[in-house]
Amino acid sequence: MAGDETRTETDSMGPVQVPVSALWGAQTQRAIINFQIGDRPLPFAFIQAVCRIKSAAAEVNVDLGLLDAPRGSAIAAAADRIIAGQYPDQFPVDVYQTGSGTSTNMNVNEVLARLATQSCGLEVSPNDHVNLGQSSNDVIPAAIHIAATLALAQELMPAWAALEQVLGERSEALRDVVKTGRTHLMDAMPVTFGQELSAWAAQAADLPDRLTGIRPRLARLALGGTAVGTGINTHAEFGTRMAACLSRGSGTPFHADDNPFRAIASQDTAAELAAILRSGALTLIKMANDLRWMNSGPLAGLGEIQLEPLQPGSSIMPGKVNPVLPEAVAMAAVRVIGLDATVAAAAGSGNFQLNVMLPLIADSLLEAIRLLAGSARATARSVACFEIRHEQVAAPLARNPILVTALNGRLGYLRAAEIAKQAYREGRPILDVALEMTDLDRTELEALLDPERLTRGGLPD
Repeated sequence: MAGDETRTETDSMGPVQVPVSALWGAQTQRAIINFQIGDRPLPFAFIQAVCRIKSAAAEVNVDLGLLDAPRGSAIAAAADRIIAGQYPDQFPVDVYQTGSGTSTNMNVNEVLARLATQSCGLEVSPNDHVNLGQSSNDVIPAAIHIAATLALAQELMPAWAALEQVLGERSEALRDVVKTGRTHLMDAMPVTFGQELSAWAAQAADLPDRLTGIRPRLARLALGGTAVGTGINTHAEFGTRMAACLSRGSGTPFHADDNPFRAIASQDTAAELAAILRSGALTLIKMANDLRWMNSGPLAGLGEIQLEPLQPGSSIMPGKVNPVLPEAVAMAAVRVIGLDATVAAAAGSGNFQLNVMLPLIADSLLEAIRLLAGSARATARSVACFEIRHEQVAAPLARNPILVTALNGRLGYLRAAEIAKQAYREGRPILDVALEMTDLDRTELEALLDPERLTRGGLPD
């Protein structure tokens, strides 16, 4: 808001100049001046979670007789406008601020107080009315849980479900297409594309299970603990009523943590969630790497599949097309791994009654959720659209010396190894070499070495 005229706002430290057009007040302006580190405000989704708390607090405080109805209604209405997506530019405080998130809490308090004052004609105080019964120390941890819970439900889970569906559909569609399996990046026993994709689908299915497991801990809110967990300056029923109100408003069950000291002092649940998100990132990296390898070439690589051609791949090599979506997904997934490390270090920064890296934890979790959701959508597109290059798949499968593994039971490991080495040296199909080096007839060898039969496992008939 450079070039704006200013107005004078006052807080407990005295007057400060604030842009005339800004809805915030003195404490937010001090934070803008003091925290010029990352030029990165907290995600608006987190601000909206804080506003959910402010709206619920206004309702609860009116019900408890601690706040008059006109002010309470005006605060709730102002918060609901922000929850609906209005005024995203009014929350500029940097992620890298006071570790409790007090600056962000006061930014929200000041904006809501100004909007409420304008709408009801009464003076609404950021501290005495909007922040009534609360502390940054319980609001910000609660907002982390609320924002993460809603982001998981609204962003990640739908995207992940769509990925699981695509994986299941393509696994079924390709269940009879046999290819060379690989271990150590070396030829191994055959598998079907369907079996290969079924592994991805099974991996992907684990993430929702893990997220379901953490849900009871994400549902615990620090509200009612205020400054240090004792609940100073708030009603004894505040935390319980707040959780009930937030549950109704979000359609998601929450409850007051039965130990608010834990809820304020620690961020163990955030660390657990970050680790779960990291596991999802590892799943996507596996898929991305396999897709890139299968698509490699198309002449000098494996060339088993052709990914959807999306854009020119080189500024100097005409005709080159690269696996851009898997590459983008792999980078995003690596970022999620880094965010997990960030949350782990930040979650370990609790001292006595308060963790002091709360804004960083909030930002990192929401970024990780957003990246995983986008990466799941991109991976689903890659999987849905790739085409099998059947000739390229069939040729090396027929020459694969490792098929000789099926002869172990008839010839023994060492004799089978000799046949494999001979076939590899001569670049000939294993069937032809086995005919020459054994007394088994073609019909029996064809049955034993049938790649499709070998994908079903078990012992020879």
